[in-house]
Amino acid sequence: MNCNPYGPNPLLLEAVREADHAHYLDPTYLDVRQSLADWHGVSAGEIALSVGASDLLHRLTRAFLPSGGTLLSLHAPFGELERAAGLQRACVHVVSEVPERLPGDVRLLYVGQPHNPTGQSLAVQRLTALANVCATAGTLLVLDLAYAPFLSLPVLHHPAAVNLLSPGKAHGLVGARPAYAVAERHVVERLDNLAPSWHLPAGTAALLQMLPQAQDFLVRTLPRVQADAVTLTTALREFGPVEHHGTPYLTLAVGDAGRVARALLMRGIKVRDCASYGLPGHIRVSTQGAAADARLVEGLKELIHG
Repeated sequence: MNCNPYGPNPLLLEAVREADHAHYLDPTYLDVRQSLADWHGVSAGEIALSVGASDLLHRLTRAFLPSGGTLLSLHAPFGELERAAGLQRACVHVVSEVPERLPGDVRLLYVGQPHNPTGQSLAVQRLTALANVCATAGTLLVLDLAYAPFLSLPVLHHPAAVNLLSPGKAHGLVGARPAYAVAERHVVERLDNLAPSWHLPAGTAALLQMLPQAQDFLVRTLPRVQADAVTLTTALREFGPVEHHGTPYLTLAVGDAGRVARALLMRGIKVRDCASYGLPGHIRVSTQGAAADARLVEGLKELIHG
């Protein structure tokens, strides 16, 4: 898993446990929106709430990607987005470089910031230029910031940008499924229109409302995650080329990734075969702390060196 192994954040976990699970919440979740809005310097009407970013991706495609339209993705998209586009009977084109002008049928441009599984990210200046290109073409720039906290990457405030945030990754609380978007009011209104009533459980709502006050946990733990990832990267270079850009996860070239992933699973170690990302020769691993990382290294030694 690509999440903080030193979680869960105790302050956010307490918020989940202490939430009022016995009553319906305010269906507008105004207090939650306002807390996040004040933190990001926007209005409450520019915050869309969700249980998991996958739900936001499905709502985005339903609202803005018509049948026959095109989703353009810088590198392979998150699989759930590709599925959502398929359900809309839209086209998905993957590119390694974004063109300076977008074709007229491109309605959504997806950028992982940083990308999963490669860890690559774009500088703010490049993102702003890309957002300007999208604005000219009438395209929404979808920025997946699920792993942005690990690299201190900011939200992009731009009329054409939709920022998707999944704080459960960095705070070690993926099971609570917290997610939200920061976008223009008209985008948020369409996203909210596609959500059922009371779609956010009390615990997830409480977590998101407390999020701005719970950042000290990241200050304490993320440097440890980064150091562990560097140590793991160094150890894995014994087995093949490694691509790592500061995220907790990295890719390792192993030849037949499917075979290696299956063999490791037989040893009780689960890694990600990157074939679905267009990288059939690579596995993705993520630091899980020193003990688990050492098990991975030993498993690869047995498998590759016999």
